[in-house]
Order: sequence, then structure tokens, then C-alpha cells
Amino acid sequence: MNIKSTREEIVDAADQLFYRQGFEHTSFAHIADAVRISRGNFYYHFKSKDDILDAVIQARLSKTQAMLDEWEASGKQPADRIRSFVHILIRNKADIQRYGCPVGTLNAELAKLEHVSKDEATALFAMFRRWLRRQFELMGRGSESDALAMHLLARSQGVAALANAFHDEKFIRHEVREVCEWLDAQVAEARGPLGSRARSERGR
Repeated sequence: MNIKSTREEIVDAADQLFYRQGFEHTSFAHIADAVRISRGNFYYHFKSKDDILDAVIQARLSKTQAMLDEWEASGKQPADRIRSFVHILIRNKADIQRYGCPVGTLNAELAKLEHVSKDEATALFAMFRRWLRRQFELMGRGSESDALAMHLLARSQGVAALANAFHDEKFIRHEVREVCEWLDAQVAEARGPLGSRARSERGR
């Protein structure tokens, strides 16, 4: 049985609180109460909230890398792996409607605060960007791969922001279908003239 250490419990609790109520509005007391430990025990592991933030970002990076590795292992084709990314919006729809995207909201808040850790938080987006770019490269999109990766990141962030604003699950599902159709078009484009012709015939 994997028993979490007190430090891991603190990081997990802080991660959830930073996501749900924001980094600025989360205090040491909030985190200590969530983990149910004394202040003395808390300060033994972390001296400042910034120390906790750094640990949260590192934990998110580690979890994100593990998720990407899982998609690599389970997806036979690049498009299959990219769909796993797209379907995060469905899988996490309840939290997204209530709190927004965890990556986007943290980046936006730290940028607004001009926090010293804002660049470290941006590394989460950079990780997704590199991974998506690689999938589009494997698909055969060549020099367009990075632009396609950025487009997909921007689209997913826009969907998350509007889903959070309007609390609309139907909107999320509609947009995911639209993005998947867009992805199918990218696959067809990568296959060259035959793929483009087939796509044109489907549209008649």
C-alpha cells in the first residue's frame, strides 16, 4: 500500500486549494486545516507559501509527464494521442465548469501577481506544446506542427474559459466534437492529395 508522506499530503492539499480558490487567497492555515496537522509540523516541511507553490508546480509537471507517457503507450497513432489531450475537457468537465483549467488559471494568476514563479508555471504549457508539436510532426505536418500545437492549446484554453464562464456542459461536448473533426482534417491533409480529395468528397 502506497502511504503518502506528510509532505506529499501538504502538496496535494495545496494543489487543490490553489486550483479551487487561487494561490493568493490560500493561506498556510487553509492548507494546514485541510491536511489536519499542527502549524509546527507544517513549518517543518515548508517555510513559505512560495516554497509550497514551487513544490506544487513540480508535482504538476511530474503528473503531466506521466500522463503524456501513458498517452504515448496507449495511442497507436499520433491522432489517437492528440484526442486523449482533447478529451481532457470531457473527463474534467465538472471541475472545468466550476474552476476553469488548472494550468490556465494558475498561469493567469501568477502573471497578474508578477510572481517570481510565473515562468516555472508556464513550463506546464510548454510541456504540452512540445508534446503536441511532436505528435503533429509524427503525423507528417512538418513545419506546421508547432503552429498546429499552439492552435490546439489556444482552442482548448478558450473552451475551458467559456465553459467556466457559462457552466455549459453541452458547449464543452460540442467544442470537443468540433476539435476532433478539425483533427481529422489535419490527418487527411497529412496524407496528401488522396486525403484531401476524400475529405472534399465527404463535404459534398
